Amino acid sequence: MPTFQSNPINTSTVHRKLRKHPAWFGIPFLAIMIGASYGLQTFTQTRFDLADQKVKQVNKEEELGLKKSKRKFDIREEYYRLNTAVEEEWENKRIPRPAGLPEWGVPPTEPQPSSSNSKA
Repeated sequence: MPTFQSNPINTSTVHRKLRKHPAWFGIPFLAIMIGASYGLQTFTQTRFDLADQKVKQVNKEEELGLKKSKRKFDIREEYYRLNTAVEEEWENKRIPRPAGLPEWGVPPTEPQPSSSNSKA
């Protein structure tokens, strides 16, 4: 005879019914979980709606401020402005290649004698 019996002497009716029909526990549990999900959906939707309202209010205030100081856009004027700025700021200058590097960037097959050893 084992130390602990597998069947207790006094079992409750609820325990017996749940062992016989586990769906009596599972189905109400799933119903509560699904119902809570739909219930919390309204709270999360409210949170997102409030965030959208804040963003829209800021955008409207900024839009009012920008319309007053906005100048008319002309593509030709922008083209000429950018063209003159490019010519004034920089000059195209070619940088000499390092010694021993061919024109197309392929490394030399034989080592070249270094210029510092020949001068010493």
